[in-house]
Amino acid sequence: MQIGQTIPNIQLSSIHNSSFNTDELKGRRYLVTFFRFATCPFCNMRIAQLINKQPKMGENFEIVAIFESNIDHLKKHASKHTSKFPILADPERQYYKQFGVKKSFLGMLKGMIFRLPTALSGILKGYIPMEISSRFLIMPLSLLIDEKGIIQAIYHGKDEGDHMPIEQVIEFSHQTL
Repeated sequence: MQIGQTIPNIQLSSIHNSSFNTDELKGRRYLVTFFRFATCPFCNMRIAQLINKQPKMGENFEIVAIFESNIDHLKKHASKHTSKFPILADPERQYYKQFGVKKSFLGMLKGMIFRLPTALSGILKGYIPMEISSRFLIMPLSLLIDEKGIIQAIYHGKDEGDHMPIEQVIEFSHQTL
């Protein structure tokens, strides 16, 4: 994916017992974020941050969170969050591949070392990384999409806890075409 491209339609199962389709967001700005797996402490701390900051983004802005987990496992762990935004399951990595979500062993190590306080905070809140697999190597990817479905910003995390700055998301949420 590149800035200036139209985002392809994303259709996945949501933890809210429904199917979600990005076509529902036409005419609105939104953030799409790819996370690692349902019990990832970094991912769950970011979800909590997005929930906390969502009121600052306005009512016409949406957040779409995608995890490489099966829907039942994701429901079990993500239901701890009281999100109003869709949390989606992509267990087959269909959209991870399409959007070019990166994997990095070095990024995983950097995150574990330099973001240890965040990981420990997440673990203390019950987000214990129990899924030992190649999912540990997934690096976050965030995209900001405008009202016309055009990608306006792309942020590839450099380590497992590196997400698009929340200030950038809030600023984008208030812009108009």
